Amino acid sequence: MFLPIGDTPNPRGTPIVNYLLIGANVAVFLLLSLPLTASQPDLNDPLLLDYLRALGARGAFSAETLLEQVSAYDLFVFRFGYRPAESSLLTLFSSIFLHGGWMHLAGNMLFLWIFGDNVEHRMGRLGYLLAYLGCGVAATLFFALFVPGSQIPLVGASGAISGVLGLYFLWFPRNRVKTFVFLFPFIMTTFSIPARFVLGFYLVVDNLLPFLASGGGAMSGVAHGAHIGGFLGGLGLAYGMDRLPGRSGQVRSPKLRVVKRAPRPAPPPETGEVGLPRRIAERLRSGDRAGAAALYLELGGREGRSRVGSGDLLAIGDFLLASGEYDLALSLFRRYAAERQADPAVDRAYLGAGKALMHKPRCVTSSYQYFLSALDAARTREVAEEARMHLRAIERLGETD
Repeated sequence: MFLPIGDTPNPRGTPIVNYLLIGANVAVFLLLSLPLTASQPDLNDPLLLDYLRALGARGAFSAETLLEQVSAYDLFVFRFGYRPAESSLLTLFSSIFLHGGWMHLAGNMLFLWIFGDNVEHRMGRLGYLLAYLGCGVAATLFFALFVPGSQIPLVGASGAISGVLGLYFLWFPRNRVKTFVFLFPFIMTTFSIPARFVLGFYLVVDNLLPFLASGGGAMSGVAHGAHIGGFLGGLGLAYGMDRLPGRSGQVRSPKLRVVKRAPRPAPPPETGEVGLPRRIAERLRSGDRAGAAALYLELGGREGRSRVGSGDLLAIGDFLLASGEYDLALSLFRRYAAERQADPAVDRAYLGAGKALMHKPRCVTSSYQYFLSALDAARTREVAEEARMHLRAIERLGETD
């Protein structure tokens, strides 16, 4: 058995929405599920007949047997769980907060407690709440695609939580998960395992393979299809958000804004954009780093950046960091890392991106990923030591919060 029991690093602050979601699920279970489970159904409830018909058991049980085997909670789940054959907007959401028992609830809440805080920190409270509910709906609808005529109600927060795991998978690839490994009597200990390995195991081994083996969920008591749909929904949401306008694009800095002048004839190629890389190099050699940074902002796109030397780009990035232009520096270093992955100096780009993110709200855990990348790609002892220094600092922050 592999059981996640924690992750690192954790963000600063209190994940209020995550705690509220956990509290809501626990409250529904304690205040509704448990009392109704201990109650007998009303034999005059017309829903009871629909319930028995859905199970193919009409007329097969006596009243005494029904009172022994069927609880009021069974009918409650039949009414508010999601049944693909009789779907409704209400049950799309109500089913997310219902659970089938203590173990079902405990497993879901453990995963939400471990992985939800980082995602909420990254998205903000309202964004996280909407993402949680949206992934829950996507998970339910994905499940229903494969059993459209089913009258068996689907309940549980695992589809929504799987969406949180998908967001985590893409955004926090280098986080580590503390995992309890229980293979009695040979192994009973904990390991720190890369998050993507743990979540990949959850997606493929725990869900995808059983989903395929059960014929799309038709022969399984576990909604593997909902887990897969939620995870894919989270992945898609994270991928789309990372590509929204303004998130990774270059931001003009007011400190480096170029003064507008009257229109003039276009300069010859050597002094126009084609000549910008040479002019940037000249400015840097003369010590005019601000001038070089201003010229860098005039580059039109990837082709223009590709003509600038690696050392010149990194020098401009370091200047932007020192000047407090964290958005500009982050954009430069990210583009460098994406466009020059095989460059020997890419470790410095990872390091610079991590340092820029340290100065942005809700980005400490993201900066951790870049420092780990810098450490992995380090070509010099200086870069490796600086990356380790920042990693230790972030880990200390986590210990004090």
